[in-house]
Amino acid sequence: MRFTDADGMRLTCFATNTKNTPITALELRHRQRARAEDRIRAARATGLRNLPLHDAAHNQIWLEIVQIALDLLAWMLMLALTGAARRREHRRLRLRLFSAAAQLVTTGRRRILRLAKR
Repeated sequence: MRFTDADGMRLTCFATNTKNTPITALELRHRQRARAEDRIRAARATGLRNLPLHDAAHNQIWLEIVQIALDLLAWMLMLALTGAARRREHRRLRLRLFSAAAQLVTTGRRRILRLAKR
């Protein structure tokens, strides 16, 4: 809970019933939980929001694919990106890095994918 900003310093507090634990350990535990919630939000944005298939075995395969996609995104963030790009959300990464302008053209009995030149 944030209750004020004093001279650019943010004062925060959180209530817990944990006894005999230093404040630094409580702060670390709180931040780790926030990271876990960020990962859950990223998983939902990647395909975990709803299970699209009817059979439990097929949905298990879907979950495996989502986990692989999340792992690949995490490795890409660590190895390929630097600076502010490393902290971007998965939705923005998909929009900026993984999407390409193209047009699907059907001519005769063939389908041609025309990619934008720029």
